[in-house]
Amino acid sequence: MFQQRQIERARSGEIRLRLAPEERRLVQAVLAGVRTRLDEDPDDDALRRLFPPAYGDDADAEQEYRELVHGTLVEGKREALRLVERTLDRDHLTDDEASAWLGALNDARLVLGTLLDVTEETYAFELDMDVPRGRELAVFAYLTWLQEQLVDALARGGR
Repeated sequence: MFQQRQIERARSGEIRLRLAPEERRLVQAVLAGVRTRLDEDPDDDALRRLFPPAYGDDADAEQEYRELVHGTLVEGKREALRLVERTLDRDHLTDDEASAWLGALNDARLVLGTLLDVTEETYAFELDMDVPRGRELAVFAYLTWLQEQLVDALARGGR
């Protein structure tokens, strides 16, 4: 589906980004949507996969856990989004910045996947841009592709 790698480890050890301006705008728009949901309602159902239950069926323990850590978790996700926004126009990232990108892209995929009700069967067929949700599913696939490249680049290690 996609061709040339957009993200890879440079000889300098940094992570090299080769994203076209329209790709950067797309990533910015998708992450802005996640940020808006976090800012407006951190309990939004679309965010449920970002904060899975820690205690399963024990409602009291789950409530206590959420009261203790949910705000910190939400703020951590906001900080990763802010870091990506600050570095979105750069051509190189440090490993720490790339890790924040990885987390933010993963969060965006989880939210988008929840909204689109993505399952394993969703990609059993080739993407068709002319069907309902076709463009949104293509964005999901693109984010997955970027995330895969980031994982690969980070796994190659620095200098």
